Amino acid sequence: MSTNSPAGTAARPLRIAIVGSGPAGVYAADILTKSEAVKSGGLTVSIDLFDRYPAPYGLIRYGVAPDHPRIKGIVNALHKVLDRGDIRFFGNVDYGTDLSLADLQRHYDAVIFATGAIKDADLNIPGIELEGSYGGADFVSWYDGHPDVPREWPLQASEVAVIGNGNVALDVARMLSKHADDLLSSEIPDNVYAGLKASPVTDVHVFGRRGPAQVKFTPLELRELSHSRDVDIILYAEDFEFDAESDRQIQSNNQTKTMVGTLTNWIAGQPEDLSELTSSRRLHLHFLHSPVEVYDDADAPGRVAGIRFERTALDGTGNARGTGEIIDYPVQAVYRAIGYFGSALNEVGFDHGKGVVPNDGGRVLDASGARVPGIYATGWIKRGPVGLIGHTKGDALETVTHLLADLEKLPPAAAPAPDAVVELLQNRGVQYTSWEGWLALDAHERSLGEKASAAAGADGVRRERIKVVPRSAMVRISRDGVAAEV
Repeated sequence: MSTNSPAGTAARPLRIAIVGSGPAGVYAADILTKSEAVKSGGLTVSIDLFDRYPAPYGLIRYGVAPDHPRIKGIVNALHKVLDRGDIRFFGNVDYGTDLSLADLQRHYDAVIFATGAIKDADLNIPGIELEGSYGGADFVSWYDGHPDVPREWPLQASEVAVIGNGNVALDVARMLSKHADDLLSSEIPDNVYAGLKASPVTDVHVFGRRGPAQVKFTPLELRELSHSRDVDIILYAEDFEFDAESDRQIQSNNQTKTMVGTLTNWIAGQPEDLSELTSSRRLHLHFLHSPVEVYDDADAPGRVAGIRFERTALDGTGNARGTGEIIDYPVQAVYRAIGYFGSALNEVGFDHGKGVVPNDGGRVLDASGARVPGIYATGWIKRGPVGLIGHTKGDALETVTHLLADLEKLPPAAAPAPDAVVELLQNRGVQYTSWEGWLALDAHERSLGEKASAAAGADGVRRERIKVVPRSAMVRISRDGVAAEV
């Protein structure tokens, strides 16, 4: 690999901006700093990480359910990278508003977009727009304390449908059915706890279009369902259909075998008379259901009264076909959790069909399919919202490898001095936050948890932290801790 630098940059570090501080952005920064070109001394890099939120970690902070046991490990790994001091963090900086592409190109030799995907994929069926129909991603943002969503969430339904068979669908279903008190040991914000505590929910139904062998969630997600206190899991024998492709998947894929084994064990241990189940809440898992319509009724026009499905059957290849049998489920709320979808970026091409920035292995392409010099993408905005967090490392490695291979072709920054972008933000009145500011906010959130734990007494739940939600408070706390910087 060549370690030559762009023309005119040999006497200074290569300046790189990364937009997005979730796992994709942090992994890209880490891989760059540990690349052979840097380790050999042939190249030095200076990396600035920008995020529209005042705090780092992206999806890990605002897209993963707070009761996930593996969150801590991922956060710790990302923290170690950013805490080394060789990567600058600029939070509360919105690309397209506070900084343009021209700004980034003026101050950096290369730009990597790692903005992820935060919107719900569309589900185009009649009635999806009714009151009481929600996007799963929006609900995730609410219960994760996203600073840009309303503080309140309408939780008046006793019976709820969740459409989707991926990890997000199970997260949504688990958070809806779980008792709020059992979430206090997580970093759940106070407003979310209050909302879930008051929820009248009794039944949550999760629907998938195909069979148990085709589900997209992971064994960990599935097992977590059974850890919820006072929640019975209910399955239905007529949904356990396996075709030739299902059998092949079960035999050849250990993950599929594990999940099918778990589900069949659950249904085998389920009483024939469901009235024998005594929990106050129930989580129903349905397969072979394709959504047809969300409907209202005369008593509440314009509001969700139920959801209609067509029963499906596997066709021998693992795919499902309609049977013509229609089933209605009376529910008062519907959550679609069929996937995320990327958002277009100012001044950068966008594939509106796939929800990604057009690219070739991370090299961003223009409308004609030609590479845009110095512009790259990684993570979900590059490949779409598929794969687990672990896949993001390999994805970032591909992008960084191509960036380093392009060194001699990168357009050199006109104003590469590290202080130049700081001055630009200050002149524009951008209330940016820093890594030191995040450490201050982190300490504040932990102190809130300590105070709540102390107030609860020896018999109360220990709260490790309580997440701060309002953006203004996050910025104030972050900047108060580093006032000397600005």
